[in-house]
Parts: sequence; C-alpha cells; structure tokens
Amino acid sequence: MSEPARRRWEYATIPLLIHNTKAILDSWGTDGWELVTVLPGPSGSEQPVAYLKRPLS
Repeated sequence: MSEPARRRWEYATIPLLIHNTKAILDSWGTDGWELVTVLPGPSGSEQPVAYLKRPLS
C-alpha cells in the first residue's frame, strides 16, 4: 500500500487594519487563503498580523 501524497502549502503574513479587518480577510479568503492565526505585530497590539496558508497547486 502506498503512502498518501503530502499536501504542500504556501504561507503569507499580512498586517491587519483594525477598522477594516473583515474586508481584508474576506479578500484573501476569496483567493483561497485560510486564516491560521492572528498575533500582535512588532509594534504591539494596535497593528495585528494575520498568518494565512493555502494549498499549492
């Protein structure tokens, strides 16, 4: 029995604007990106960073 093929991913990190978070994530989601997590950015919690992934074609 053969081993199943491994899925390969590509990743992106994007800054989120607090006043426009939903629109930003919806836009990336339309392009096939899946949100993995959101963490505070280097300048603190006023500039969160989203980490996304999607399967490579």
